Amino acid sequence: MPGGLAGAILVEMDRAGVLALLRRADETADLPRLGGMARADGVVIASERFWAFARRDGSIQEGTMPSPPSITRRIPLVRGLLRLGLAMAPLFRGSNVARPRERLFLAAAVIAPFSLVFLPQSAALPLAITLGVLLLAWMLRGRTLFLHGAEHRAIAAAESGSLVATWDDVARPSRFSPRCGTNFAALVLPVSVGADHLWPLPVAAYTPFVVTLISLALTMELWQVVQTSRHRVAQVFLFPGLALQRLTTREPSVDETQVALSAVASVLKRELA
Repeated sequence: MPGGLAGAILVEMDRAGVLALLRRADETADLPRLGGMARADGVVIASERFWAFARRDGSIQEGTMPSPPSITRRIPLVRGLLRLGLAMAPLFRGSNVARPRERLFLAAAVIAPFSLVFLPQSAALPLAITLGVLLLAWMLRGRTLFLHGAEHRAIAAAESGSLVATWDDVARPSRFSPRCGTNFAALVLPVSVGADHLWPLPVAAYTPFVVTLISLALTMELWQVVQTSRHRVAQVFLFPGLALQRLTTREPSVDETQVALSAVASVLKRELA
């Protein structure tokens, strides 16, 4: 089974094979939970065990997700940071998902906010803004916004049992998703502000670093609760992120939706084996 950078493989799936897998998935009552991310030239779909990157040129790369110790999934806060790290795994494990320069840029973007705390505020703020603009431009380049909508639509089709209908453009599930990373980003800011103001210990050089980590972990815990809760009050926390998705997604074409569905089929092929 493919896995890791060296083990990630390119596969071929024809239209008939994809449709057969989607039809089988539509008839399966309990499918695994799926997530994903949009790239400028394709869509990544992942379950807890497998991931697939379908490109607009028709190629598909498959791989396996990392499998950390099960105990870490049960430790509050730690499990939140773990989820964040796992979400980025396909970018670093697939040789064709992100180029080496992109990986370096992404790693720098992740590490930089923690290093900025050691700079004077007059220098840290402009650098943080510049980094944010560059990261946003990198994330939203090309057809990313449209493929982001396609990713959400494909996952919603899997959850509603309408994969084949969505492929045929008979059904069009929502391009907005409550599990989108945009929702997480919308929650991080207020949680970070609250954590900063409520920090009970004396301020030290390491305080911004620790507060940032705790804020990310707390936000992930809150995000998971909101996603699984059916209470209307909990759903209010999703409104900012869903509103932002009007900016971070666009209505995808049928071809772009089929790209995302091909990635879904690749993951479910292995999940249902």
